Amino acid sequence: MAVNETISAVTEKIIQRSRVPRRRYLDKIDAAIALTPKRKALGCANIAHGFAACSPHDKNALRNGNAPNLAIVTAFNDMLSAHQPFEHYPETIREAARAAGGTAQVAGGVPAMCDGVTQGETGMELSLFSRDVIALSAAVALSHQMFDAAVYLGVCDKIVPGLIIGALSFGHLPAVFIPAGPMTSGMPNDEKAKIRQLYAEGKVGRGQLLEAEARSYHGPGTCTFYGTANSNQMLMEIMGLHLPGSTFVNPGTPLRDAITRESAKRALAITALGNDYRPIGRIYDEKAVVNGVVGLLATGGSTNHTMHLIAMAAAAGISLTWEDLAQLSRVVPLMTRIYPNGKADVNHFNAAGGMGFLIRELLGAGLLHEDVSTIMGTGLSGYTREARLGAGGELVFADAVTASQDEAVLRGAANPFQPAGGLNVLTGNLGTSVIKTSSIPADRHVIEAPAKVFHSQEELQAAFKAGELNRDVVAVVRFQGPKANGMPELHRLTPPLAVLQERGLKVALVTDGRMSGASGKVPAAIHLTPEAADGGPIAKIRDGDLIRLDADQGTLEVLTDLSAREAVKADLSANNQGTGRELFQMFRRNAGRADQGASIFEAV
Repeated sequence: MAVNETISAVTEKIIQRSRVPRRRYLDKIDAAIALTPKRKALGCANIAHGFAACSPHDKNALRNGNAPNLAIVTAFNDMLSAHQPFEHYPETIREAARAAGGTAQVAGGVPAMCDGVTQGETGMELSLFSRDVIALSAAVALSHQMFDAAVYLGVCDKIVPGLIIGALSFGHLPAVFIPAGPMTSGMPNDEKAKIRQLYAEGKVGRGQLLEAEARSYHGPGTCTFYGTANSNQMLMEIMGLHLPGSTFVNPGTPLRDAITRESAKRALAITALGNDYRPIGRIYDEKAVVNGVVGLLATGGSTNHTMHLIAMAAAAGISLTWEDLAQLSRVVPLMTRIYPNGKADVNHFNAAGGMGFLIRELLGAGLLHEDVSTIMGTGLSGYTREARLGAGGELVFADAVTASQDEAVLRGAANPFQPAGGLNVLTGNLGTSVIKTSSIPADRHVIEAPAKVFHSQEELQAAFKAGELNRDVVAVVRFQGPKANGMPELHRLTPPLAVLQERGLKVALVTDGRMSGASGKVPAAIHLTPEAADGGPIAKIRDGDLIRLDADQGTLEVLTDLSAREAVKADLSANNQGTGRELFQMFRRNAGRADQGASIFEAV
C-alpha cells in the first residue's frame, strides 16, 4: 500500500531539513568504512594486548585476523531486574560466535541506573544525563578498534538511547540490539496504582504499599507496564535493530536463549567481511526514524522519547522536531491499551499478537515505510513475523497472527482505540510542551483553573497532605528542567493529583520536568521549554494566575499579562552536591533544551 500522505510529507520534510548534517554524517562513516577492519592495521603490541586474555581458539582467530570479531557492549548489573538476565549473555554470545566462525569480546560496560530505585530521590537528578554518559562509555568501549560489528545489551530508560547514540558514533559498524525481555506478569498494574493512591490518602500503611510493589516488581526482566523501557524495546524492533518477534519474550526461557544466539550470528553475518554489509549508520535513516515515531504513537509509548528520539536522530545527522511528532500523531491511530493507558501489561500485548501483528497492520494502512534496511536484510515486512523454537530447538520465524487475540489490548488499524495518536504538542505564551493524552479521559482534555506554584515535588506533596489543594488547580512545578537539576522524573506527583481528580476537581500539571510514560490520567503539560532556569515564562507565574490547558487544540496559555513581571530566580545551589551531583555540573551548564533532546552533545 502507498504510504500515507502525511507520513510521506513529514518524512520528506525531515529529509530536506537534514540534508546537510546527514551528508556530513554519512561522509564521516564512509571514511571509517574505508579503514575497516581497523585491527589489521594495528601495531603488533596493540593487537597482542587486544587478544592477550582470550582463549587459545579466539587468540588464534584474532592473530590471523580473517574471522569477524564481535564487540559486546553490556549494561549488565544485577540491581536492575531488566538487566540482571544479561549476566550470562557474553558466554552465550562467544559460543555462538565461535560456531559461526567468528569471535566475540566484551568490549566494555556502560552504567545503568534504575529510575524505579531513584524515584523521588536526589540520585534521579543524574538519570537523564546518564544517557549521554552511556553514549560516552559505549564510545570508549569501541575505541579499541578491534571489532567488525557490535551487539548491545541494554533495556531500560536512558540505556538504549545512550547505546544508540554511542553506536551511531561508530556508524560504520553493524549493530544488533539484544533484549532481555519483560518479567512475567505480577500484581495487575491498576491494582498497584490503587494501593499507591490509598497510601497517598493515608488509608493504607507502608507495609501494604511495599507488599503491592513487591508483587508487581517480582523477578528478572523489564517492568511490565508500558513506560520508557518497553517503549525502547518496541523502537528497536520497529526500526529493524532487533530480530523479528524478539522484543517481549520472557527471560530465562529456551526461546530467549535461542534469540540471543541467533542475534550474535546475525551481527557476524552483516559485517564488511561478508557480502551483506549493513552498518547501523545506514540502517538508522530518516525513514527508520519516522517508523520509530509511528510505533511510539500507535502504542501510546513514553513521552521521554519526545527527547530521546530527537537526540538519537541528531547523532545520525537527522533533524527531528516536536512539530514532526505532532503532525504524525494526527494520523497515527492508537492501537493498544497497555498500562498506564489500560489494564493490560506488555505480556498481554505480546500474547494478543505483539509486534508482528502491530507492524503488519501499520504497513497495511500505509503508516510505515516498508522500504528500509534492517539487520535481517529485509524491508520492514520481514518484521511481520514472530520468533519460535523449531523442533530441534533452533530459532525459526513464523507469520504473526492475522487477527488480534484480545481486542481489549491490541486492535487493528481499521478499528483503533482512537483515530489519532496519544501525543500532542502544546504551544502558547508559556512556551512549548508535550502532553500524553492516550490515558486522559476526554472530559479532562481542557482544564482552566488557578495556578499553585511549587519548586519541588516535596512542596506539592506537603500542600496536598495539608489539604491546601482541595480545589480546582493547575499545579505548576518549576525549576525541574535540565539546567536546573537534571530534569528528574516527577512520578511522585501522580498519586496526589490523581486523588484530587477522582474527587471531581479540575486538575492539571504544568512543569519543565519529566513524567515519562507513567504520567497516568491527569492532564500533564511536561518538558515545558524554555525552562524556568533559562528565564522561561513559567518562572513568571504566581499563585492564582489563571491557566488554560487545551489538549485538543494544542494550546497552553496563562490568561494573565506577564509582560511586566520579572522571572523568579531560585537558589539551585543544593543541586550541586551530594549523590554525585557535583560531578554533573558540566552537564547542567551545557544541556540543550528539552525540544532539542536535552543533550550535551552538539548536532552532527
